[in-house]
Amino acid sequence: MPALSATDTLRPAARTEILATRLLFLIVGIGTATWAPLVPSVKARAGLDDAGLGLLLLCLGLGSIAAMPSAGAAAARLGFRPVAAGTVLALCLSLPVLATAADRAALAGALLLFGAGIGALDCIMNLQAVAVERASGRPMMSGFHGLYSLGCIVGALAFSGFLAAGLPDAAATLAAVAAIAALFAAAWPGILARAATAAGPAFALPRGSVLFIGLLCFTVFLTEGSALDWSAVFLIQERGLDPARAALGYAAFAVTMTAGRLAGDRIVARLGRVRIVALGGLAAAAGLALAVLVPAWEGALAGYALVGAGCANIVPVLFTAAGRQTAMPESVAVPAVTTLGYAGVLAGPAAIGFVAHATSLSTAFLVVAALLVGVAASARFLRL
Repeated sequence: MPALSATDTLRPAARTEILATRLLFLIVGIGTATWAPLVPSVKARAGLDDAGLGLLLLCLGLGSIAAMPSAGAAAARLGFRPVAAGTVLALCLSLPVLATAADRAALAGALLLFGAGIGALDCIMNLQAVAVERASGRPMMSGFHGLYSLGCIVGALAFSGFLAAGLPDAAATLAAVAAIAALFAAAWPGILARAATAAGPAFALPRGSVLFIGLLCFTVFLTEGSALDWSAVFLIQERGLDPARAALGYAAFAVTMTAGRLAGDRIVARLGRVRIVALGGLAAAAGLALAVLVPAWEGALAGYALVGAGCANIVPVLFTAAGRQTAMPESVAVPAVTTLGYAGVLAGPAAIGFVAHATSLSTAFLVVAALLVGVAASARFLRL
């Protein structure tokens, strides 16, 4: 982020609020990365088959979907600080249970609590990001989301390092919990005491421009979910790679997405938000087409890298648009967009599986590419 100059019209506490927003995004990334390596251990401890694990994992999504719509209204009534504190407490209480419990009911309850904490904190951090970006008068959302991506990478590497050093799941998880608590303590002074908007209803169906923005987020998150859940399958099944090299598909996607977001504020300032959505959607669509249409596996890796670069800054721009629209209160609109986007992560990969079963995985990816072209074409209708 560029240094603040004397001409910036930021409040005196702006630097602290910017730092706090970055740390909140980092916390969510680390929390997400801490859960992912625990999944195989949870399956083994609880004696679950694939179907049982799938049902258990639904608890995470249910917890998030249940908490997201009311998080903004709670922040508007109580302020960001108590709601954020509650979400971080939920993470710190649930992760140790997920690292040690074998009882299925305990795991389901902990996963519901973890999902609720992640989902609600996701809403709070985006609401704070909208307010801080608005006060700064310059693009900042991409950089904030870049910290989430960085947190996922750092968290995954750190957890893997702990396990490689011989630490058990419980000890590695406690280290992650301690890091989350320390980061939240550092963020606390800059978390907004009160929401910028008046309290809205606890829940409202998205409408008008909010529904439009949410559907675009759904499509982009669906694309991200397809890269996470289906890239390795595609490279093994369609390109004949071994599992170790097949992981390079998501790695290529994650690296370009993280780099694109960390540099995104300057890119958005230079190109403008409308071009970011239009060019990003086209680039991501071209990346999927490249992965599908070029027979060599190297072409698929290049395609996934292009998908990551294209998607990197679309969602941050859409959250800015959610904060600018006037169809719904901000405290309701941002959680609604977050919920629709998260639904894309949950339902999208499953939908790709159904399409792939009826046709082929390549065809399913081309359908997603067509949806991304639609996202690009929709850019001119957004209030950006």
